[in-house]
Amino acid sequence: MLKVGLVGIGFMGRGHLDNYIRLESEGFPVKLVAICDIDPDKFENKFVPGNIDVGNAKYDFSKYNLYTSIDEMLEKEDLDYVDMPLPTYIHSESAVKALNKGVNVLCEKPMALTVEQCQAMIDAAEKNNKKLMIAQCLRFWPAYEYVKECIDTNKFGDVVGAYFFRGGATPRWSYQNWLLQKDKSGGALLDQHVHDVDTINWLFGTPKSVSTIGRNVIPGSGYDIVSTHYIYDDGKVVTAEDDWVLNGDYGFEMRFRVNFENGNVVYENGVLKVNPNDGKSFTPDLPADNGYYREIKYYANALLNDQPIDIAAPHSTMETIRIARAEVESADNNGKVVEL
Repeated sequence: MLKVGLVGIGFMGRGHLDNYIRLESEGFPVKLVAICDIDPDKFENKFVPGNIDVGNAKYDFSKYNLYTSIDEMLEKEDLDYVDMPLPTYIHSESAVKALNKGVNVLCEKPMALTVEQCQAMIDAAEKNNKKLMIAQCLRFWPAYEYVKECIDTNKFGDVVGAYFFRGGATPRWSYQNWLLQKDKSGGALLDQHVHDVDTINWLFGTPKSVSTIGRNVIPGSGYDIVSTHYIYDDGKVVTAEDDWVLNGDYGFEMRFRVNFENGNVVYENGVLKVNPNDGKSFTPDLPADNGYYREIKYYANALLNDQPIDIAAPHSTMETIRIARAEVESADNNGKVVEL
């Protein structure tokens, strides 16, 4: 039985909490024993909802040991791992602290704000022989897994083009508004767009170079609207865009299309459609569970069975940050092509 400490119950942290409650109800050998959050009001179910439908339940916090200090939690609890859905700017510091205490770490995306901070996390994991994984949930999302399989098996031939988009309302639910502070979140580019940066890295590998146009809309934030071209040696046309100032009744959207030599795969409105060039379109049968549930279960199984972290290996998710930092450099220079 794995004993887990959850650090941070903002709206994404509560999404993680939902999944631990589910896993325990299913008899999976994991037990959430402690929860830490700097804001004690959250332990009274005083929450601000986020942009997706997770973490909106009323919780019985009497079942857990509660802390407002990660140092105290790490000192008092005997944990197999900590799950850290924390603000980005403290990912590296908090993960290194836990790893140096001999505790495995599952950390929310993005890995950190800089490559140097990512490397510090990897160094601490390796020094202490502990497992570190970054919760890049799209690597575990069934629709994205399907297109990954198509690429890896060359099911429809080579990729000739791809487009990724996500966007929605401005995130005004974070603790002390950290998401809209450039030095703490990196703006939409490093917080939300980074999902698609990671997907592109996972699907296609590191591009030769990037060219990004970004716009700041919200005072004090980073780039709130982003469009990036990823240049590959084989000439495939890959683009990703993000916009988190789509307010009003827009809601939240994530979609993609990947065009192969012999067909295309399109995901929109939560539905994956496959369009072979020489046959009828179809919707494949996919697992019903989302990536949040499946990433936690994958990480827990890696600990239970002492298996390596292959799907979201730390060096790979650090490469995602290197690509994203190149995009920031490009946007800072009006779309200048930045080599990787």
